[in-house]
Amino acid sequence: MTLIDNDLSCLKKNIFDACFFIFFLNTLYIALLPSQIAARLRVAANEKAEAEKILQIKRAEGDAESKYLAGLGVARQRQAIVDGLRDSVVAFSENVPGTTSKDIMDVVLMTQYFDTMKDIGASSKSNAVFIPHGPGAVNDVASQIRDGLLQGNATKS
Repeated sequence: MTLIDNDLSCLKKNIFDACFFIFFLNTLYIALLPSQIAARLRVAANEKAEAEKILQIKRAEGDAESKYLAGLGVARQRQAIVDGLRDSVVAFSENVPGTTSKDIMDVVLMTQYFDTMKDIGASSKSNAVFIPHGPGAVNDVASQIRDGLLQGNATKS
Protein backbone atom coordinates (compact mmCIF):
# COMPACT_ATOMS: atom_id res chain seq x y z
CA MET A 1 0.00 0.00 0.00
CA THR A 2 1.35 3.43 -0.93
CA LEU A 3 1.18 6.66 1.04
CA ILE A 4 -1.67 7.96 -1.11
CA ASP A 5 -3.59 4.74 -0.64
CA ASN A 6 -3.09 5.14 3.11
CA ASP A 7 -4.50 8.66 2.87
CA LEU A 8 -7.54 7.47 0.98
CA SER A 9 -8.14 4.63 3.41
CA CYS A 10 -7.98 7.12 6.28
CA LEU A 11 -10.60 9.24 4.60
CA LYS A 12 -12.79 6.22 4.07
CA LYS A 13 -12.55 5.34 7.76
CA ASN A 14 -13.37 8.95 8.78
CA ILE A 15 -10.30 9.19 10.95
CA PHE A 16 -9.63 12.81 10.06
CA ASP A 17 -6.85 13.54 12.52
CA ALA A 18 -4.67 10.67 11.39
CA CYS A 19 -5.27 11.47 7.71
CA PHE A 20 -4.47 15.15 8.27
CA PHE A 21 -1.12 14.23 9.75
CA ILE A 22 -0.24 11.72 7.01
CA PHE A 23 -1.42 13.95 4.17
CA PHE A 24 0.73 16.94 5.20
CA LEU A 25 3.69 14.89 6.31
CA ASN A 26 5.81 15.79 3.22
CA THR A 27 4.44 19.30 2.81
CA LEU A 28 5.66 22.44 4.52
CA TYR A 29 2.66 23.99 6.16
CA ILE A 30 2.97 27.32 7.92
CA ALA A 31 0.08 28.95 9.65
CA LEU A 32 0.46 32.74 9.87
CA LEU A 33 -1.39 35.12 12.07
CA PRO A 34 -3.05 38.14 10.43
CA SER A 35 -0.46 40.48 11.99
CA GLN A 36 2.34 38.35 10.51
CA ILE A 37 0.65 38.42 7.10
CA ALA A 38 0.39 42.21 7.19
CA ALA A 39 4.04 42.55 8.23
CA ARG A 40 5.18 40.25 5.42
CA LEU A 41 3.04 42.15 2.90
CA ARG A 42 4.65 45.44 4.04
CA VAL A 43 8.12 43.96 3.63
CA ALA A 44 7.20 42.60 0.19
CA ALA A 45 5.80 46.00 -0.88
CA ASN A 46 8.99 47.73 0.27
CA GLU A 47 11.13 45.19 -1.60
CA LYS A 48 9.06 45.63 -4.75
CA ALA A 49 9.31 49.44 -4.53
CA GLU A 50 13.08 49.21 -4.05
CA ALA A 51 13.39 46.93 -7.08
CA GLU A 52 11.34 49.33 -9.23
CA LYS A 53 13.50 52.23 -8.01
CA ILE A 54 16.66 50.38 -9.02
CA LEU A 55 15.18 49.61 -12.45
CA GLN A 56 14.32 53.29 -13.02
CA ILE A 57 17.82 54.34 -11.97
CA LYS A 58 19.40 51.80 -14.33
CA ARG A 59 17.16 52.96 -17.21
CA ALA A 60 18.12 56.59 -16.56
CA GLU A 61 21.82 55.71 -16.40
CA GLY A 62 21.53 53.81 -19.69
CA ASP A 63 19.71 56.72 -21.30
CA ALA A 64 22.35 59.18 -20.08
CA GLU A 65 25.15 56.97 -21.39
CA SER A 66 23.39 56.65 -24.74
CA LYS A 67 23.03 60.43 -25.05
CA TYR A 68 26.66 60.95 -24.03
CA LEU A 69 27.85 58.53 -26.71
CA ALA A 70 25.57 60.16 -29.30
CA GLY A 71 27.11 63.53 -28.41
CA LEU A 72 30.59 62.08 -28.88
CA GLY A 73 29.53 60.76 -32.27
CA VAL A 74 28.22 64.16 -33.36
CA ALA A 75 31.39 65.87 -32.14
CA ARG A 76 33.57 63.42 -34.08
CA GLN A 77 31.40 63.87 -37.16
CA ARG A 78 31.79 67.66 -36.99
CA GLN A 79 35.54 67.33 -36.48
CA ALA A 80 35.75 65.08 -39.54
CA ILE A 81 33.80 67.64 -41.58
CA VAL A 82 36.14 70.44 -40.49
CA ASP A 83 39.19 68.30 -41.26
CA GLY A 84 37.77 67.44 -44.68
CA LEU A 85 37.00 71.09 -45.47
CA ARG A 86 40.50 72.13 -44.43
CA ASP A 87 42.05 69.44 -46.63
CA SER A 88 39.79 70.47 -49.51
CA VAL A 89 40.74 74.14 -49.19
CA VAL A 90 44.46 73.29 -49.10
CA ALA A 91 44.22 70.90 -52.07
CA PHE A 92 42.07 73.30 -54.12
CA SER A 93 44.31 76.30 -53.47
CA GLU A 94 47.39 74.27 -54.47
CA ASN A 95 45.80 73.03 -57.71
CA VAL A 96 44.13 76.31 -58.72
CA PRO A 97 46.54 79.21 -58.22
CA GLY A 98 45.08 82.59 -57.32
CA THR A 99 42.03 81.28 -55.43
CA THR A 100 41.27 82.47 -51.95
CA SER A 101 39.76 80.47 -49.13
CA LYS A 102 36.57 82.56 -49.55
CA ASP A 103 36.26 81.44 -53.19
CA ILE A 104 36.75 77.83 -52.15
CA MET A 105 34.17 78.06 -49.36
CA ASP A 106 31.69 79.59 -51.82
CA VAL A 107 32.20 76.58 -54.10
CA VAL A 108 31.80 74.19 -51.16
CA LEU A 109 28.59 75.92 -50.02
CA MET A 110 27.20 75.86 -53.56
CA THR A 111 28.01 72.13 -53.80
CA GLN A 112 26.29 71.47 -50.48
CA TYR A 113 23.30 73.54 -51.61
CA PHE A 114 22.90 71.51 -54.81
CA ASP A 115 23.37 68.22 -52.88
CA THR A 116 20.61 69.30 -50.48
CA MET A 117 18.27 70.22 -53.33
CA LYS A 118 18.97 66.86 -54.98
CA ASP A 119 18.24 64.98 -51.74
CA ILE A 120 14.99 66.88 -51.18
CA GLY A 121 13.86 66.18 -54.74
CA ALA A 122 14.87 62.50 -54.64
CA SER A 123 12.79 61.63 -51.57
CA SER A 124 9.12 61.01 -52.24
CA LYS A 125 8.23 61.52 -48.58
CA SER A 126 9.85 64.91 -48.14
CA ASN A 127 7.80 68.04 -47.67
CA ALA A 128 8.25 70.93 -50.08
CA VAL A 129 10.95 73.34 -49.00
CA PHE A 130 11.10 76.66 -50.80
CA ILE A 131 14.58 78.09 -50.91
CA PRO A 132 15.52 80.96 -53.18
CA HIS A 133 17.78 79.42 -55.76
CA GLY A 134 20.07 80.59 -58.46
CA PRO A 135 23.70 81.65 -58.56
CA GLY A 136 23.04 84.94 -56.72
CA ALA A 137 20.98 83.28 -54.00
CA VAL A 138 23.78 80.85 -53.12
CA ASN A 139 26.17 83.78 -52.79
CA ASP A 140 23.62 85.54 -50.56
CA VAL A 141 23.31 82.46 -48.35
CA ALA A 142 27.10 82.17 -48.17
CA SER A 143 27.44 85.83 -47.18
CA GLN A 144 24.67 85.47 -44.57
CA ILE A 145 26.43 82.48 -43.02
CA ARG A 146 29.80 84.27 -43.12
CA ASP A 147 28.31 87.45 -41.60
CA GLY A 148 26.64 85.43 -38.87
CA LEU A 149 29.93 83.73 -38.00
CA LEU A 150 31.79 87.04 -37.98
CA GLN A 151 29.14 88.63 -35.76
CA GLY A 152 29.30 85.66 -33.40
CA ASN A 153 33.09 85.93 -33.21
CA ALA A 154 32.87 89.70 -32.66
CA THR A 155 30.55 89.25 -29.65
CA LYS A 156 32.91 86.68 -28.12
CA SER A 157 35.85 89.08 -28.32
